[in-house]
Amino acid sequence: AAGWLGARSAVPSLLLPLSLLGAAAFPPRYSPDWASLDSRPLPGWYDAAKVGIFVHWGVFAVPAWGSEWFWWHWQGEHRPDFELFVRSRFPPGTSYADFAPRFTARDFQPREWAKLFQEAGARYVVLTSKHHEGFTNWGSPVSWNWNSMDTGPHRDLVGELGAALRERGIHYGLYHSLFEWFHPLYLADKKTGFKSQYFVSEKTLPELYELVIRYKPDIIWSDGEWEAPDTYWNSTSFLAWLYNDSPVKDTVVVNDRWGINCSCHHGGFYNCQDKYKPGTLPTHKWEMCSSIDRRSWGYRSNMQISELMDTPSIIQELVSTVSYGGNYLLNIGPTKEGVIAPIFQERLLALGKWLKINGEAIYESKPWRVQKENGTKTWYTSKGAVVYAIFFTWPAYGVLILPSPHLTSRMQVRRLETERFSSRNLAGHLEKLDVLCCCVSVFLKHLLLGTEPEKSVGSSVSQSLRS
Repeated sequence: AAGWLGARSAVPSLLLPLSLLGAAAFPPRYSPDWASLDSRPLPGWYDAAKVGIFVHWGVFAVPAWGSEWFWWHWQGEHRPDFELFVRSRFPPGTSYADFAPRFTARDFQPREWAKLFQEAGARYVVLTSKHHEGFTNWGSPVSWNWNSMDTGPHRDLVGELGAALRERGIHYGLYHSLFEWFHPLYLADKKTGFKSQYFVSEKTLPELYELVIRYKPDIIWSDGEWEAPDTYWNSTSFLAWLYNDSPVKDTVVVNDRWGINCSCHHGGFYNCQDKYKPGTLPTHKWEMCSSIDRRSWGYRSNMQISELMDTPSIIQELVSTVSYGGNYLLNIGPTKEGVIAPIFQERLLALGKWLKINGEAIYESKPWRVQKENGTKTWYTSKGAVVYAIFFTWPAYGVLILPSPHLTSRMQVRRLETERFSSRNLAGHLEKLDVLCCCVSVFLKHLLLGTEPEKSVGSSVSQSLRS
């Protein structure tokens, strides 16, 4: 009896370490419902990255007119201007499929793209693996003769770019459209009110599983969901597999476009809508996708300089997005040959130049308790005990007024620049400063960051401040 009691008394001491071991060895599994899937923490790399490049590339780069929705405007809506464009530029009887052989990607150099994106300051890149036209930029076995291996480039565009980006340590994401405008199976399902799922089982899901298993993307950027509910797309089942059993289960992030009413409610990070600007600090991680060409995501041969974002606009959009806790995904559209237009390159390189100086205020940052000074173009970000003030216009009389920071005895203020200098302690007496900026009892030192005042695009002042 004594031996039995001794063994029994030892049981609790054995159960505890086994229980703890089990919790560590077996991470939680997610069930195929939104309550469970939405509870998954977002992998930390995504929030830290802040800056991404979006690449819209497909057969729509052949007509290169209107937008990447060319096929729909032409043969879905029968818009007269698109019909006239085709009649005046292509032989009679031309179909959209006839454009595919002209999508050559002859000048596509993935390593040069990756170098450009890195110099632009991008920490991740998202490529259209398939847009609404259904053409896949890899050799999809469920897209026979309508993919980049069977026709056009005869190259695995998805694979080549992914390899080049990973050589440089850049995260790789894949955009994928759930639906296709003119696919017969999708149109058949649509006629049933989406009670049948032939298109999903034969096309959409096989593509998604193959993309994940074959290319191991860091992001699945879903789109084309808006006509049908998530139950039609089997979205929750796919995401449960992605989070539980896929080869990227611990690192992958997804957006919120998985069915009607999912946007801004379910998924990983929220897009909500194209070029979304919340106006206040959201409670959920979000991303703004924007395009240098304001009128199109795909390449247009007739774009005008007045239709493109200039560098100050890009930087201001980036800063306001990050101040509100978002990521910034800036889009470019390459040509059918695989060339990134020089004007796009110039904009990307200008962004990268700014980030080389001011990136400390962007990457790995968090929103501060105040995101923007009222009535000004001064924005704040933070990182631990450090607060960054970023402004876009040179202050009147060289005095930058910042009402929000609170003076402490240990406040230090410095500028961000390539050549760092030691911060000055402003607690005791003020030495003669280059520019003295004051507001009530708060004294701040401000120095311009590498540009002349009249050329200032966006400058940052970092401060060790009390929140």
